[in-house]
Amino acid sequence: MPFQLVFLDAATLGDADITLLKQPNCHLTLHDYTAAVDIVPRLQHADIAIVNKCVLDAATLQQLPRLKAIMIAATGTDNVDIAAANHAGIVVKNVQNYAETAVPQQVFALLLALTNQLIHYHHAVQNGAWSKSKSFCLLDYPIMELAGKTLVIIGYGALGQKTAELAKVFGMNVIISERPDAVHARAGRVLLRTALAQADVVSLHCPLTPDTFHLLNAERISWLKPGAMIINTARGALIDPNALISALHSRQVGAAGLDVLAQEPPPASDILLNCKHPNLLITPHTGWASQEARKRMVHKIAVNIHNFIADRTDN
Repeated sequence: MPFQLVFLDAATLGDADITLLKQPNCHLTLHDYTAAVDIVPRLQHADIAIVNKCVLDAATLQQLPRLKAIMIAATGTDNVDIAAANHAGIVVKNVQNYAETAVPQQVFALLLALTNQLIHYHHAVQNGAWSKSKSFCLLDYPIMELAGKTLVIIGYGALGQKTAELAKVFGMNVIISERPDAVHARAGRVLLRTALAQADVVSLHCPLTPDTFHLLNAERISWLKPGAMIINTARGALIDPNALISALHSRQVGAAGLDVLAQEPPPASDILLNCKHPNLLITPHTGWASQEARKRMVHKIAVNIHNFIADRTDN
């Protein structure tokens, strides 16, 4: 009897070619999106669930006795109750190292847009300010070089490491922060408070866990040197949005580039969307989504499925 695979939110991969997921001895059912109320009915007869952002919590997993594996179409696992899955004997596999070039590229896309004031200058050109200028150029917005500035990386996995490599190409000094709750720093790391006090730029690359929720809150943001910049391509809830907005207005934070928000898609009432601060740049969680990265992701999901089925078949 073929394994029943159900992809609950296949449309989140955009136009990526997912034909690799159609494997021998498997029947694959694709749903573009799945509302919370439809998750259990759609997975009732599934052996393997494929999810990107659909939430599989303990209450949901308890209603799926047939489910044997969850393949997460992402690196982050915060949408799946791992402990509950383990208790139920459900294998959980995420996808690692598929966006190790795409996400660091997004970090520097945000950072360069902010430091070179690209959006402000683009709007100035479009609004006719350059055409009206007495000078050959516009110098209305200050431009900052990255060379010699200090980048603090919080979360030093594959993405943090690749971001550090790019930073060094730009001539930046790189500091790797120790975990927020650490009392002693490991070799090559710096305690969080000490690191933030030296930061010209902070880049977040850590997973969202109970320990990292609002990692950058009002107190920790106050540890930054005034005018420091924050880049977040990891998870939106790593930053307290109220604290960030206050810090932007007080100029404790000079600028922020965010590719993620706490709720995605965000409601129109989201306070960060409504902030409209000139030094706040928000992109719609696209850092992972290069065509090349999505192709690698599909391949890695297919490998995870193949390995799981091969293991079950051999046993």
